[in-house]
Amino acid sequence: MLKKILMSATLAALVVPAAVTTPAVAAPAHTYRGADGRYHYRCKHSSGTTGALIGAGGGGLGAAALGAGPVGLAAGVIGGGLLGRHIDKRQRAAKNRRHGC
Repeated sequence: MLKKILMSATLAALVVPAAVTTPAVAAPAHTYRGADGRYHYRCKHSSGTTGALIGAGGGGLGAAALGAGPVGLAAGVIGGGLLGRHIDKRQRAAKNRRHGC
């Protein structure tokens, strides 16, 4: 009996995802109507999270390499995170300006 239930569940797990249809082309997530009146699809917003994480890691490694104590290490992580976030957001804003957003 248990074998039949497991076989039925396995078959259902294989068939159901194949039956679900997805649209052929999904609409772009970010659109923006530029100054020229046309819609631009490459306009994106950056929260700066990636830059903050990379900057915090770099700041922490830099502070540790210089032999900083716990306070210096914390300052390196915080400062690197803030600088990385700023650079990430600024880079995305510049790319949006180049695309006419």
